[in-house]
This record gives sequence, C-alpha cells and structure tokens, in this order.
Amino acid sequence: MSITEAVILGLLQALGEFLPISSSAHLVLLPFFRGVQYQGVSFDVMLHLATLLAVLLYFAKDWFVIIKDGLTRPKTREGKTLWLLALATVPAGLAGVLGQDAIETVFRSPLSIAACLMVFAVILWLADRKADPAGRADINLKNLLIIGCAQALALMPGVSRSGITITAALFLGFSRSQSARISFLLSAPVIGGAAVLELAHLSLADITAPLVWGFISAFLGALLVIGGLMKYIKTHSFNVFVVYRLLLGLVIFGWYWHLH
Repeated sequence: MSITEAVILGLLQALGEFLPISSSAHLVLLPFFRGVQYQGVSFDVMLHLATLLAVLLYFAKDWFVIIKDGLTRPKTREGKTLWLLALATVPAGLAGVLGQDAIETVFRSPLSIAACLMVFAVILWLADRKADPAGRADINLKNLLIIGCAQALALMPGVSRSGITITAALFLGFSRSQSARISFLLSAPVIGGAAVLELAHLSLADITAPLVWGFISAFLGALLVIGGLMKYIKTHSFNVFVVYRLLLGLVIFGWYWHLH
C-alpha cells in the first residue's frame, strides 16, 4: 500500500465513522472497486483508533465531567451517563466476539454491503421525519440499552455505527443534535475495545509509513467531520446522507452485476 492510498483510506474512515454512511463499508469497497486486495481488519482498526482519539479530544470537556461525576457522583445526570454508556456498549461487544467470523467473511460481500446501505438508509429517513426538535427524550437505562442494541447491528458493513445509533435515538425522541452527541460518545468504548483486542496482534513490523500516515489523516479528518456535522444538523436533516447511501447501493449492485 502506498502512502497516498493510506491517506485516502484514513480520510474515508474519518468521513464514514461519524457521518451516517458506514466507514467499514467504504474501507471494504475501495479495494473492491479498484480490484486490489483488501488492506485487512488490523489496518482498519488502527484507523478506527485514530477516530477514537479525535472524538475523545473533541468532546474532552464532556468526557472530563462524565468520568469525574461517574466516579465521584454517580447519582448525578452526568455521573449516570458514564455507566449507562458502559452498559450500552455490552451488546456490540458480545456481538463482536460471538460473530467475528461472519463479520470478517459473509457480511463483507459487496451485495450484503449494498443491501445494508439501502435498507438502513430508508430506516434513517423514517426516523429523521420523526425527529423532535425539542429533544424531550431522556438519557436513561432503557433508551441507552435500545441504542446499544441497535449499535450491535453496525458490525455488518453498510449499516453504519453512527447511522444506526442516530436512527435509534431519533426514534426514541432525541433531537438531531442530541442523537449525534450520543452516537459520538457511544463510539468511544466500542472503538476502544476493538482497538485494544487488535493491538494485541500487532508487532513493530506492522507499524509502517502508510499505517502512520493513514492514522494521521483519519485523526485530523475526524476532528473536522465531527465539528462540521454538529453544525450542519442544527439547520439540516439527514436526507443528503440517505440519498448518498441509496445511490451508492445502486452503484454497487450495478458494478457487481457488470463484473459477473
């Protein structure tokens, strides 16, 4: 892999991780369209680690309060949030451990990705139509567990972790901004857990120049994407992402049938 290719993959990760368009789908699809070998799950996880650092930095003030109150004042609103986020991560963690083989094989086929992109695009559109501008829903155990269970579906490329968690939050009555914030905060433990597991299999020989540049591009790109999306959804719906997912799904189906 060249440094240029690694940088492009890093930027795709930054865009796909926080925009509801599925980063894992794009990381799988780029080699598919170019007719080259998939770069491997380990490389993808390192890019995910870069976006994890970005979300921790962007929401540093939020995380400081959430962690501090969670450890010293667990009965306060922010204190409860820490433990609710931890519990909401369990479904995705279990799904990842139990379904790892299927995740790395069956669900990475182009047709499966295209189907997920299109089906969950329609579901996001339906949820966005029900968005409550006032955001009257509450961050409680029931709501966070529902969002956490929805997040487990994102282990299938094409679903989109941010997309499905935002969708679930919108259906529960959170505003667009609240849904995005919950999605971003919930990404930290999931990405962190996956990265820790994968890092155990890496050696110093795996730390190549392309990997480093891919990591840097994913980190810087993610900071820009998070800030941009938070501003964008204050005055816009998610329709542009719905349309993009539908069109990409159609392109994948067309490309696949052309090759076969």
